[in-house]
Amino acid sequence: MESNTLNHLQRISKAVRQDVVRMQQRGTGVGSALSAVDLLVVLYFETMFYPDSTHPHRDRFILSKGHAAAALYAVLAHKGVIEAKLLPGFLTDNSPLTGHPVLGSLPGIEVSSGSLGHGLALAVGMALAAKLDEKPYRVFVLLGDGELQEGSVWEGAALAARLRLDNLVILVDVNGLQGYDRVDAIMPNETLAAKLLAFGWQVKTIDGHDHQDIGQALAACPFAPGRPTALIARTVKGKGVKEMENQLGWHYFSVPAAKVGQFVQELEEQP
Repeated sequence: MESNTLNHLQRISKAVRQDVVRMQQRGTGVGSALSAVDLLVVLYFETMFYPDSTHPHRDRFILSKGHAAAALYAVLAHKGVIEAKLLPGFLTDNSPLTGHPVLGSLPGIEVSSGSLGHGLALAVGMALAAKLDEKPYRVFVLLGDGELQEGSVWEGAALAARLRLDNLVILVDVNGLQGYDRVDAIMPNETLAAKLLAFGWQVKTIDGHDHQDIGQALAACPFAPGRPTALIARTVKGKGVKEMENQLGWHYFSVPAAKVGQFVQELEEQP
């Protein structure tokens, strides 16, 4: 990936993180949103075919970890899919920017999500439809590592391999924390890659904050014909704000108004 492209992606990621901090003075999920930013930015600004939100051949994206919706909304605004002026209204009365994505509320939202464990099954249906209709679009899904404790994820994973859906890619945001504890304290996932391989997927572990690593892995998908792809992205919850990084509480905390300026400036000073 060229240096100009990397610099461009880094600038967008910084701006998206600043937007997320400003938006999340209400509601929960700021730590989860910040961990996913770099994955979303590379997807929308480098990987996916996405001329607009209605193009019949556009690649599809599902935010299965729907509580990170603020990051998706900010990316859609920077992409020009939704109006940036909507972002300050996040979680206010009558705003279309709800706490989890809702189909029909905004352009660019492919499905309603946030009930954890549903995104992959929906994506399997979309990817199968593309195959049956002989359409070129691909389907990308972002899941949380805690979310993989849902049995429906593994039902979808088994079916995707059985149907040979090589137009399907999942990115697992492995930030190591879920609602009530560290993921490893609830259901260890150190065998995640081996499990996905056993289910018939091709798997690669990446740095979920390295734009080049993310971009190169996505550009190589599918890794093998007839097999869906899983990227296990190692990330940091609350990435970019030291007070939030790797701290469980920011799964639920809102950003205090008195700290917004401090956090936005901290992000601005980063390379």
